[in-house]
Amino acid sequence: MELGSILQFLENKSILVTGATGYLAKIFVEKILRVQPQVKRLYLLLRASDSISALQRFNTEVLGKDLFRVVKEKYGENFDDLISDKIRVLCGDISLDDNLGLKFEDYNYWLEEIDVVVNLAATTKFDERYDVAFGINTVGAQNVLNFSRKCRNLQLLLHVSTAYVSGEKKGLILETPYKMGETLNGESGGLIDIETEKRLINDTLKHLTAQPNSSDGDIKSAMKDLGIQRARKYGWPNTYVFTKAMAEMIMESSKDDNNNIPIVIIRPTIVTSTFKEPFPGWVEGVRTIDSLALGYGKGRLTCFLGDPKTTIDLIPADMVVNSMIVAMVAHVRNPGAGENNIYHVGSSVSNPVEFTWLQNYAQRYFKEHPWIDKEGKPVIVGEVTVLSTMESFQRYITLRYLLPLKGLEIANTLCCNYFERLYLNLCRKIDFIMRLVDLYHPYLFFRGFYDDMNTERLRRAAGDENGMFSFDPKAINWEDYFMTTHIPGLVKYVFN
Repeated sequence: MELGSILQFLENKSILVTGATGYLAKIFVEKILRVQPQVKRLYLLLRASDSISALQRFNTEVLGKDLFRVVKEKYGENFDDLISDKIRVLCGDISLDDNLGLKFEDYNYWLEEIDVVVNLAATTKFDERYDVAFGINTVGAQNVLNFSRKCRNLQLLLHVSTAYVSGEKKGLILETPYKMGETLNGESGGLIDIETEKRLINDTLKHLTAQPNSSDGDIKSAMKDLGIQRARKYGWPNTYVFTKAMAEMIMESSKDDNNNIPIVIIRPTIVTSTFKEPFPGWVEGVRTIDSLALGYGKGRLTCFLGDPKTTIDLIPADMVVNSMIVAMVAHVRNPGAGENNIYHVGSSVSNPVEFTWLQNYAQRYFKEHPWIDKEGKPVIVGEVTVLSTMESFQRYITLRYLLPLKGLEIANTLCCNYFERLYLNLCRKIDFIMRLVDLYHPYLFFRGFYDDMNTERLRRAAGDENGMFSFDPKAINWEDYFMTTHIPGLVKYVFN
């Protein structure tokens, strides 16, 4: 593939970004503004009740983040003018329709204006309620695809998925597409039918709301359970990856349509804090593995289930964004590259991380830099007991927690509030551990490695261009990254 200058490509381009308040979207927007102020325009779609609320969300949830301090310093007093000239905040919702909920008078202008659509809108909760996850991750992707088809000068639709659409496959997992209706477990009774899933969701909601004394909490819980049930029926471990897999099926099936458009799918693995840009260690929200670090650092996690030799596939967020930009350039400038349009962006093949390393890094860090609790006292952390089978884990939980819990329950009925507090704290700790085990169990015994040959071709084609768009995981020293970048970033931006 011939790329030429990436900066020249970005010059005078109009790019629509969905999910503009999301983690990767913020880093993408910051990167474009920082390296190429001559971009024509960034249209940022976000959900809000009206345009004023959308702008307030943008100012608070995007520009208000520490992430933008470098670009603010770069442009100084001209920063506000840059934002006013280059950013257009759009109030919309990809789950509504193929107009993306846009109702402005200059809608046709956007259809003429947009060169590239970047679909980053998603809910990433593993156990999100099914109607919400399906509406955003699956139907929303279909709406973005249909909207993109109406853009008269569109050069590319870049859809960000997840590598874990692979479910719990073992061995080398290739950068290959999912066909419409494909299942992971050969479920008897036919293929996945997206329209059937849509009807099931609507019928279930109607049934639940018609029940007497049905609360919002009851409906939420039932829809969460439905998502997990449907995902596991077809071989996926959770609602998030199932709904993202169906979105990929929609993208792949569009190739058979007469009105097909160039599509690139980026599949990142577990996304972590920034490696270098705009500065090391910026992170937002509790990402997958960070739940374990957070629970350990705050003294809530003393045991866990997992195989110490399992490979955990990690990739810093700025490398994901760089890969997105390079893939965008590669496929616009090389239309013939469309056959290899799926890219795994991860580290399990070229620079793998073992689960036991993460345990070691967290223990060392929080022993040297203990978390200070609400009462101003340091939380003293100890060794974490990692159990390699569900049977051993259940025995440990029984001896360590359930038997003391039963004793506290009896003591509470005979004595005072002191035992009640102990009882409730222990209940919360058990709930926390069991929830993490249920959600992350598939990934703590993962036996897959993500092939990244397509991505390697991108890396080679990108060249250096002053090191601006690097996304090679071999450049990462994981011990240094966790001890001096990622965990300190978690403490600064997430724990507080």
